[in-house]
Formats: sequence, C-alpha cells, structure tokens
Amino acid sequence: MSFQECLFGSGNTQLLLPNSAVAIPVAEVTSPRDGVQSIAVKPVQSIAEDVTAGASSVSQYLNAAIADNTRRAYQQDLRDFLKWGGSVPCTPETLAEYIAARAETASAHTITRRIVRIGRAHVSQGFADPAKADLVRTVLRGMRRVKGAAQRQVSPLLKADVLAITKTMTGVRGIRDRALVLLGFAAALRRSELVALDFADIEFVREGLVVHLRRSKTDQTAEGRKIGVPWGRTSACPVKAVESWLQLARIESGPIFRSVNRAGVVGCNQLHAQSIALVLKDYAKAVGLNPANISGHSLRSGLVTSAIQAGVAVHKIQQQTGHRSVEMLARYIRDAGLFESNASGAVL
Repeated sequence: MSFQECLFGSGNTQLLLPNSAVAIPVAEVTSPRDGVQSIAVKPVQSIAEDVTAGASSVSQYLNAAIADNTRRAYQQDLRDFLKWGGSVPCTPETLAEYIAARAETASAHTITRRIVRIGRAHVSQGFADPAKADLVRTVLRGMRRVKGAAQRQVSPLLKADVLAITKTMTGVRGIRDRALVLLGFAAALRRSELVALDFADIEFVREGLVVHLRRSKTDQTAEGRKIGVPWGRTSACPVKAVESWLQLARIESGPIFRSVNRAGVVGCNQLHAQSIALVLKDYAKAVGLNPANISGHSLRSGLVTSAIQAGVAVHKIQQQTGHRSVEMLARYIRDAGLFESNASGAVL
C-alpha cells in the first residue's frame, strides 16, 4: 500500500488539501478553460517503502489532525469548484470567472470561503495561490459590494422563548425535547455537543448537574471541560428535565438523546445533529416565531444573549460557553445592547 493510500484510501488519485488530511478525487477533471490538465498527485512510492509497520498509526494520526466536519467542508467546497469546471492548478482568470458564476446563487460569505480553500489546495500541492492575485481580490471586493458581505444571522432563543416553547411539549417526545432544549440552553451547547452526550458524560450533584464535555469545536485535542448546570428557579428546570427524561426512557448508558417514534417508543441510537434544528423550528413555529430564523445554534446564542441582558459578567459567560476570547462574544454583546439605554428611547 502506498503512503498516499494509507492516508486517504485506495481508489481515484486524490488532491491533497491543507494539513495533509483532506483529499479530493481529481483524476478525471480537466480544465478546458485554462487549457491545462489537472495535475494528479503522484504516489510517494519512495516514502511508502519506508512506511511499513507504522503505516496504520501514521494514517490514524494524520486523519485525526483535522476534524471530520472540517474535512467534509473542504471536500464539499473544492468539489463545487471542480464540478463547475475548475482544476488545480488554475489561473486567477478562471477563479474570477468562478466567482462571477457562483455569485448568482451563493452568498458572498460562501464564495469567499470557497476561494480561500481553493487557494489552500493550490499551496498544499506546491502551486502559487491564485486567490492572492489582484484580479481575484478585486472581483471578490466588487462582488461583496454588490451582494453585501453580511452573513445571515440566526435568531437566538431567549429565556422567554425557551419558557414558551417548553409549555407546548407533550408526550414522550415532549419530555425528551424538554430536556434537550433546557439542557442545550442552560449549558450553551452546540448541536453536535448536545447529541454527542452519553449517560457517562453527566453527573448529578447537590448543586445541579455537571456536564463533562469530552470534545468540542474548539477542543479538537479532547482535553475536555466541565460545565455546571444549576437547579432552575422556575418550573423549567434543566436538571429536573434531564432527570425526568432519563427515568422515563430508562437510560442508564449510551446516548442521552435518542429517537422517539410516533408510538412513543424510545430508540437506541443518538439523534443526528441536524435533528436539533428541526426540533427547534417546529416548536418555534408553534409559539409564533419565524422558523426560518431558527437553527441548532439558537439555544447557544440565546443563553449568551440572555445572560448579557441579565448583567452576567463576560468571563462567567465564557466559562459556560467555552469561548476563548471576548472578541468571540463581541457580536452577542452588541446585539444584546441594542435597546439598553437606547438614544431614541430616551427622547421619544
């Protein structure tokens, strides 16, 4: 087995992406736009001969260098470029054409992200980065001015929204969703963190509940951290909600949040991360909120915004969310203070 096959598996010749941990098939792609054939990565035979017994370990560690979600995101962005007719390497002119073509359907943020990743794919193969060319930068700047560069911001589910939502929940699925929503909000969890929780990851203590987060988006080395969830002061107590769900579903090991069919039968497999957004959208619609503005991130952003409005110190919010810098919270702070001591409110 060649070194390349050890890293990325056998099959089509593949294109190496940043950090030597992402691969995209390019063997069949040509570039009629540039008149240059795609350059396939040559198997590193000489290295492969040296890597024998340790090959599987090397493969394991190289694959672990980049999170699966990041790897898939790189693959998806580069596939779009190749599907359009691009290749690696390509000229700045081709990249500019790609920007213009995709500007009809994609957001400015998406296009900019793709251009950056295409550039990194070039650098990883020893080619010059076409994304740094003046032509590409100018076209990107013009595209942002025409389309607007702002990302679509999802709406946070604030405390009042969460309380309203939990009042609409009924049945076995409602008991599960109550625990899911309240814990996701109180612990400011990302959707991937929420569905990944196992019974062994939570600990009931006198003060409430301790969530042992094994890994997160900003903790890819799995150092882990603890999140405290105290007993609630209202009927919507996250600790009681989780306790009730575990007792009802008789969960003593494995995933905490599992599928529930229409008959109310609890499954064995954990929920998919995308299910969080679907659950939240359904309940948001039920209480009169626009489901289009709700996502799996709405619980996390809702806790941050609600805490800021309640006057919680920023460093305590960081302790709950795991944000590593105040800058990461800046947008929440800005949005939460839109109506605080508002100038027009003092006048009108």
